[in-house]
Amino acid sequence: MKDKESTNKFSPPNKKLNGKKSFSLQGILTRERIISLTTVAIVFTAWTMVTEKELVSPLFLPSPMRVWAAFVDIWQNGYKGNSLIFHIGESMYRLVFALVLAIVTAIPLGMLSGFSKPIRAALDPIVEFYRPLPPLAYYTLLVIWLGIENPSKIALLYLGAFAPLYIAAVSGVQRIPRDRVNASLSLGASSWQVFTFVIFPSCLPDLFTGLRTAIGFTYTTLVAAEMVAAVSGIGWMVLDASKFLRSDQIFVGIIIMGIIAIAIDACIRWVEKTQLPWIGHDS
Repeated sequence: MKDKESTNKFSPPNKKLNGKKSFSLQGILTRERIISLTTVAIVFTAWTMVTEKELVSPLFLPSPMRVWAAFVDIWQNGYKGNSLIFHIGESMYRLVFALVLAIVTAIPLGMLSGFSKPIRAALDPIVEFYRPLPPLAYYTLLVIWLGIENPSKIALLYLGAFAPLYIAAVSGVQRIPRDRVNASLSLGASSWQVFTFVIFPSCLPDLFTGLRTAIGFTYTTLVAAEMVAAVSGIGWMVLDASKFLRSDQIFVGIIIMGIIAIAIDACIRWVEKTQLPWIGHDS
């Protein structure tokens, strides 16, 4: 009897523990992630085979081990007098500073433009004029006006991020059913309360989409800006390494830029999924 009681006493926790382990494993290794990992493995294997058989000259396509050795060397010794963390920090400072400025200006102006036709009529010509222009087309003017240091780069990144965020905010406001706003006003809500508790939450799906688009566009613009006029940053590292035909260092910079971009986008999606679970279920 004691053996049976002890068995019954301890068996349920073991089942629960096993259930938790299997659940967490299934949550991590989803079918989509397995497919993604398989794709990465195939690309890496093909890269290794091509370089080992020397189907492409190492000058143009270095082996994975050579790229890894270049990364270790840059991590330990830095690049041109500065550490790798310094170059990454310089790029992230420019990116984050410009994005914060764009968020605090483009989103309120976009929401006001979506709500007020006169404001939209005043801002649309400016945004629609410069939005399709290649960033490097007017970057030379920014360099002349602000110099080659961070102010010109931040201004360029700000302009690159402003348009997607502004358009997303305008589109989000215009998509809100008018009955929702009228119902709030009829219940006694003030204009500020309607704007804060009705319009802004309803725009969040569009704002997150616009934010992801703005970050992607701004990130590519950052690399281009650092390649044109800079003495620090990941983009500058890639350009400087290309002058000496160091394809291994070029690959290091490109891979680092890609990993950072994936990490930033993953953070935004995580915030959207965990902190705003109602997005996608609004009716």
